[in-house]
Amino acid sequence: MSALICGSMAFDTIMVFQDQFKNHILPDQVHILNVSFLVPEMRRNFGGCAGNIAYNLKLLGGDGLPMGTVGVDFAPYAAWLDQHEIRRDALQEVADSYTAQAYITTDQDDNQITAFHPGAMNFAHQNRVADIAGVTIGMVSPDGRQGMIEHAEQFAAAGIPFIFDPGQGMPMFDGDDLNRFVSQASWLAFNDYEAKLMTERTGKSPQQMAREVKAVIVTRGGKGSTIYTEGKEIEIPLAPAEKLADPTGCGDAYRGGLLYGLQNGLDWEVTGRIASLMGAIKIEHTGTQNHAISRADFDARFKEVFGFAI
Repeated sequence: MSALICGSMAFDTIMVFQDQFKNHILPDQVHILNVSFLVPEMRRNFGGCAGNIAYNLKLLGGDGLPMGTVGVDFAPYAAWLDQHEIRRDALQEVADSYTAQAYITTDQDDNQITAFHPGAMNFAHQNRVADIAGVTIGMVSPDGRQGMIEHAEQFAAAGIPFIFDPGQGMPMFDGDDLNRFVSQASWLAFNDYEAKLMTERTGKSPQQMAREVKAVIVTRGGKGSTIYTEGKEIEIPLAPAEKLADPTGCGDAYRGGLLYGLQNGLDWEVTGRIASLMGAIKIEHTGTQNHAISRADFDARFKEVFGFAI
């Protein structure tokens, strides 16, 4: 069972400012802001929702194919995907464009200043679901606006069940857009803030949306997650992390677990716990694809945390 994961592919350049922004930004002078921060610590990570989700699904032994548009600078990322045996069949290079990238400066209070360049992501709609054979489950995650719209339409037209996961792409859509996604999707996935935005814009609570789809999954950070399905609310406990290094990408790790459970026909109680543990493993490492675990070690940790085997 092959999962086609539509979404962004991106580089994340993260710089650490060893002070506090508030010591260098004068509130009454922000209209003429001109500041420079010395950032002796910097790292570049491979990221983007499609890449992150596919990476986590691969760790579990699932079959995932990221679909996205990339730029002329993609070679290092391509080599990384090849190293980890993640297929690139559905990645299209856009000439004269850079791969999407975020430049993030973080201070000692964990405040962030981010500049995001979408680059090739703006051409996501050039990829078509029908061009990929053997797809049995799909995902529409944050990407170019038109790409998200068209990929959802294409999954629905092909009768391929898919997860709609708007994430940080939600501000691009109004209530009519979001209600249309709900009518097309088989499953919905949000964090708690996104779930509130969905309710505000569609006029529907998670419970109401769950009557239109197979399940609505809402992650709640340190409070675990809730899965609304078949008139039930299944509470998924938080998997404890050994350390809290970096929350970036935890949602994508969780979604990799969701896809694995769906691919393998597991019930929601098990699927949610697999997803929760993937998020815990990710948060123990900086970056979105720098964590690794063997399947045997994952299964052993799962049994230790939850008290039963997968």
